Amino acid sequence: MLDLFDEFKALVLALEANRIDYAVCGGLALAVHALARATIDIDLLVVPADLERVQAVAGQLGFTIPAAPMSFQGGAVEIRRLSKLDDLGGDLLMLDLLLVTPAIDKAWAGRQPMAWEYGTVWVVSREGLALLKSLRGSGQDQEDIKRLSEKDED
Repeated sequence: MLDLFDEFKALVLALEANRIDYAVCGGLALAVHALARATIDIDLLVVPADLERVQAVAGQLGFTIPAAPMSFQGGAVEIRRLSKLDDLGGDLLMLDLLLVTPAIDKAWAGRQPMAWEYGTVWVVSREGLALLKSLRGSGQDQEDIKRLSEKDED
C-alpha cells in the first residue's frame, strides 16, 4: 500500500536535491496551513519550463503512468497528471502538476518556504491557495475557501 506522506516526502526531497522549483498546493497545502482535510493525491505548482525535469524526477520515483493533459477555465489552469501504481495492492497515487499560467502567477509569486523536519518545503500561500481553488470552484473548493477566510479572521 502506498503511503501518501512517504511518497510526498520522497518527491519533495528529490525536487530539492535537483534544485527544481515547485510549490505544494491542494489538500496537502491546506494541511500545512493547519486546515487538515483528507486528500488522496499530491498537487504541485510548477513552471512550464521545468515540467520535463519534474516529470523525470517523478518518473524515477515510480510516477510513470501519464494521463491526457487537462485544462479548465479556458486554459487558466493546465494540469499534467502522473500516477504511480502499487504493484502489491493495486493502489494508484496521483501526482497533479499544475502549470504556472498568467491566471495563477500570483499563487506562484506568493509561495512560501516552510521548515519541516526534512528541510524546507515550498507551499503556496493561503491567498494563493484560495486563488487556485476559486478557479476550479467545486463544492469542496468553495468550502476550503470559506475555511481559509475564517482562519484569516482568527
